[in-house]
Amino acid sequence: MKDESFVKEIPAKQANFSEWYTAVVLKAELADYAPVRGCMVIRPYGFALWENMQARLDARFKATGHMNAYFPTLIPESFLKKEAEHVKGFSPQVAWVTKGGDSDLTEPLALRPTSEAIINYMYARWVKSYRDLPVLINQWCNIFRWEKTTRLFLRTLEFLWQEGHTLHRTQEEAQAETLRILDIYVDFVENDLAVPVIAGKKPESEKFPGALATYSIEALMPDGQALQAGTSHNLGQNFTRAFDIRYLDEDNTEKYPWGTSWGVSSRLIGALIMTHGDDQGLFLPPRVAPIQVVIVPILYGKDDEIVLTRCRQVQEMLNAFRVKLDDRPQYTAGWKFNEYELRGVPLRIEIGPRDVKNNQLVLVPRAGGEKITVGLEQLVNEVNTQLEKIQQRMLKRARAWVQSVTTSAETLADFKQNLAARPGFVKVHWCGEQACENRLIDETKTTPRNMPLNEQDTPGKCIICGKETKTLIYYARTY
Repeated sequence: MKDESFVKEIPAKQANFSEWYTAVVLKAELADYAPVRGCMVIRPYGFALWENMQARLDARFKATGHMNAYFPTLIPESFLKKEAEHVKGFSPQVAWVTKGGDSDLTEPLALRPTSEAIINYMYARWVKSYRDLPVLINQWCNIFRWEKTTRLFLRTLEFLWQEGHTLHRTQEEAQAETLRILDIYVDFVENDLAVPVIAGKKPESEKFPGALATYSIEALMPDGQALQAGTSHNLGQNFTRAFDIRYLDEDNTEKYPWGTSWGVSSRLIGALIMTHGDDQGLFLPPRVAPIQVVIVPILYGKDDEIVLTRCRQVQEMLNAFRVKLDDRPQYTAGWKFNEYELRGVPLRIEIGPRDVKNNQLVLVPRAGGEKITVGLEQLVNEVNTQLEKIQQRMLKRARAWVQSVTTSAETLADFKQNLAARPGFVKVHWCGEQACENRLIDETKTTPRNMPLNEQDTPGKCIICGKETKTLIYYARTY
């Protein structure tokens, strides 16, 4: 029997989504509040989840020719000012270092809000010839942005991310890189995290400061609010000109290369929690879960050593998976069931005296499946099968929900009615005029998310002015 008191401190997800989210983060020991306002401590279980995510995404980068490097946290103020639009966009969020020890600095240093400035300064020293291109560099690091309102994982003053920065000979190569990374993000977030996303181009108002064009993946959370899950920017020549990055091409003329930058952050952990969690706590996709399988012995005080011996045998058989044997005698099996449900472990194995006698064991999926009795000889194959089923079921369920709250609107009245009935994505046609966008934002209290790449060129009329257009754009309330 389960010990229901274990999760009594977690509010019901539907009753109070915000409190539920915070309670799950804290109770599952993913993170805790730091003594500095707006900062968090990522606890070992949360960091193990981030490491698994990092490893799977990093492998994709390396498979496409990217290499990791590391650049300084501190950026001279003059570097940020080299690209005017860039510094204007980030200025409200920049944290500054103005003293070193007891001495005032001659130039303030920014704690990096992003690294385009420092990286392009270095690229100007490294890139001299067409033979030096393309430059395909990524870094895993921390970022600082002085946010007014913060929330664990979703928005903190300091967070973890990866940021790629590349240089190319032509505009076409840079655009291809921008879209290639967008595809990598979609593949990773949907297939590893089981979070469905909309991939598309941002409108000018949502573009990254200093970019030629910005593309994003947008996820929808269970409270109907959108979460920007990743971005990929075609920087054009804005930064290469600002930092005077020039190379000698094959035709013996000097040219400016074309740049890109792109990134996803630890806010993806927040997306995971919200998308898949339930009233029992976390539910983690098998491909990134720190513990994929937990083995819980059912002990009665008789034949316990026989049961524990079988549990250790099973643990060894499953060494290809991330498996944990919980043989702590001071906790009951019911307490352990609740603990690992709270921690989101996808699959549980129960082994008692009768199971040992019958040369079998019981598999219990975290959600969406019945208990499965399997023979010892079929164990490895069945565990692999069940984990894959869980992974696919999680994505299918999440995708079906997003589709159920994605609507279309042709008029402002339709838009407001759809949003009031069930918050989610609302698709509208848009003429491209800023005035129409501004009115839609003001009257609906939503923001434009992106223009999906696979849903364009469908004729319609702008929801505001009625002008004929083929541009379709998604709107939603956002975090």
